[in-house]
Amino acid sequence: MDEINVALIGAGYIANYHARGLQSIPGVKIAAVVAVPLQAAQDFAGRYGIAEAFDSIDPIVSRPDIHAAVIATPNKFHTPYAIGFLSHGKDVFLEKPMALNAEEGLQIKKAADENCRLVMVGHMWRFDTDVNFVKNVIESGRLGRIVKTKGYGIHESWGPAGWFTQKELAGGGALADMGVHAIDTARYLLGDPLPKKVYAKIGTFYGNYDVDDSGVILISWDNGTESIIECGWWQPHMDGPEAATGLYGTAGYANVFPTYLKYKVDGVSGKFDAKFPEKKEHCDQSMYTRQMEHYVDCIRSRKQPVPGFAEGQIILGIVDAAYQSSQTGEVVNL
Repeated sequence: MDEINVALIGAGYIANYHARGLQSIPGVKIAAVVAVPLQAAQDFAGRYGIAEAFDSIDPIVSRPDIHAAVIATPNKFHTPYAIGFLSHGKDVFLEKPMALNAEEGLQIKKAADENCRLVMVGHMWRFDTDVNFVKNVIESGRLGRIVKTKGYGIHESWGPAGWFTQKELAGGGALADMGVHAIDTARYLLGDPLPKKVYAKIGTFYGNYDVDDSGVILISWDNGTESIIECGWWQPHMDGPEAATGLYGTAGYANVFPTYLKYKVDGVSGKFDAKFPEKKEHCDQSMYTRQMEHYVDCIRSRKQPVPGFAEGQIILGIVDAAYQSSQTGEVVNL
C-alpha cells in the first residue's frame, strides 16, 4: 500500500491532534472529514487542507480508496460507525472509550473478526515519555513487587459541556471521560494484568446533568496489586493531572506527573527526579503523533495494534462493573 487514505470522523477538539499526527506521517493522506453540522466539517477541512467534507459517513464508508478511519465522535456513535467501516473492509481507530459498554464492544469485535480488520483504541497515555520511563523502571525490578497504585483522572474547577454531560451520547460522565485514562495508565504500568474485582462509589455532586462527576474505584488485579482510581469534574482539588499515577513497591516508589522515583541506594533513602524537558501542555502532541504512527504501522504490517480491542474491552468491563458496584453497593467479580 503506497499511500494510506484515512477518513477522519469528527471535527472536535481531539480531532485536531489526530489530524496533526496523521499529516506528519509520510505516505498518509486524510482524504475526507465527516462532522455535523457540515460547516464544521468544511471549516476543519479548510484548516488542514483536506479535499472532501461531509456530514455523514454514507458517501465514504464503502469507497475503495478509503483504507482506514479515525473515529472521534460522541461515544454513542463509536459502535455503529466502527461496524460500518469494518464491514466495508476498513481498519478503525476509535477514541476512548471504545464503546458505550462492554456489550457494544463485542459487536465491534464481531465485525472486525468477520472482515479481518484491525481495531485500535485511543488510550494515548501508553505513548507518553514519562509513562514509559516509569514502566521501564518497574520492569527492571528496581521497585520490587508493586503492591498498590493510586491514579487520577480529574478536572479541578472545570468540567466539560455538551455531549460529554449527556448520558444518551456519552454513556457515562467523569468515569467514562477521565477515569478511563487513569485506569488504563495504571494497567499499562503494571504490565496489563486482568481485573478480578471492582468496587466503586460514584455520584453527581457538582453539576445539573444525568451523568457522574465524582468517583472512587478500587480494582483488584490478578497479579495481587490493588489500584485506587479517583475521577471527577469540577473538583475543588486534584492530587495530580490526568493520568497521574503513584506506584508503591516493596523496594521503592514511582510517580508519574510529576515523574520521580524514591528508593534506597546503599541503604540510604533518596528521591530521584526524571529530568524530562518541560511540556508546553500536559496532553502534548507528541504522544498523539506516536499513537497515529503505531496505527499506520499496524495498517501496513497487519499486526494487531496495542492498545487494541482487547485493551479497550477490558477497560469497558471495568467501567461497567464500577457503575454496577456503585448502584448495588457490592463488589463485582469479573
